[in-house]
Amino acid sequence: MSTCCATVGTEWLNPVGTRLALPGRNNHFRGKCDLSRRGFTFNGIVAAGASVMTTSVVAEPSKGLERLPFKPEGYNYWTWRGHRIHYVVEGEGFPVVLIHGFGASAFHWRYNIPELAKKYKVYALDLIGFGWSEKALIDYDAFIWRDQVVDFLKEIVKEPAVLVGNSLGGFTALIAAASLTDEVKGVTLLNSAGQFGDASSAAEGTEETALQKFILKPLKESFQRVVLGLVFWQSKQPARIESVLKSVYINSSNVDDYLIDSITRPAADPNAGEVYYRLMTRFISNQRKYTLDNVLRQLSCPLLLLWGDLDPWVGPAKANQIKEFYPNTTIVNLKAGHCPHDEVPELVNEALLDWLSTTITPASSLETVSET
Repeated sequence: MSTCCATVGTEWLNPVGTRLALPGRNNHFRGKCDLSRRGFTFNGIVAAGASVMTTSVVAEPSKGLERLPFKPEGYNYWTWRGHRIHYVVEGEGFPVVLIHGFGASAFHWRYNIPELAKKYKVYALDLIGFGWSEKALIDYDAFIWRDQVVDFLKEIVKEPAVLVGNSLGGFTALIAAASLTDEVKGVTLLNSAGQFGDASSAAEGTEETALQKFILKPLKESFQRVVLGLVFWQSKQPARIESVLKSVYINSSNVDDYLIDSITRPAADPNAGEVYYRLMTRFISNQRKYTLDNVLRQLSCPLLLLWGDLDPWVGPAKANQIKEFYPNTTIVNLKAGHCPHDEVPELVNEALLDWLSTTITPASSLETVSET
């Protein structure tokens, strides 16, 4: 599945690029390089209820970091509802599950898995329809990915865990956590997808007329299939993928052959085009069913937001809105684009490890002691 998909007026498909960089569109955004945190430090920067200006957080991010080896055949596979699902697992300790964004894969966590695995048991899961997981011809829905993550926790992880997600993977982590309040001990979002509800747009849909159902709708679907087929063909070209990635990575030094190959290989699957069509038509058309406010009302665990403030799709205002709605939230603002975990991985790793050590591990350790 290509990360450079079609131009869509939505935040859902902004993982590694569903909106194309439009000619004449200003894709350069200003943003504060704030670091707003509650009670923890990293890289010598302290933030305790204040915003701290940072100026050098995008300099050569991957220097000296260990990288997950790229395996064309993938790592591990799990059968879920008859479909082949890919995942990576490294390390020992409290489980941390990483969930990629739209069009990406477990390999997008290449600079995070080795570092996190030094202290935790790290899983990186390919959502169905993406990466090395099966390109199943099913009706895609946010709840499909929720159910996949829930079952992965039950069947593979088999113990409480923390969920970490970027873009679409962030919203998937949220709805999975809302379904497993006892098993999920914390959630981390990196420039998450999802929208807050709009009461003015919640009107009931009108019943389809015969003309709409039997003539207009089939014509529309035929036109969409032709157009989206052409868009998909263009979007999976390596040069196009590189171009879109560079538009959402403020520092594009990590837009390399490894990253591009991890996107083009899944897009070559025979079913990838049909999966793309189903995602762009069926899932996107139903996106208003899923709102952040509804999910956050069901959440009960600590929430960490690692936010790329220079993201041209999902800016820092959204992170602030989430914190206002759900106070049990810590925000770390980073000078990065839509994928801070791959653009400034050393900062994401340190912030996440610090939050895990102060928020998750002590609580789980106390539970273990009390049981003994």
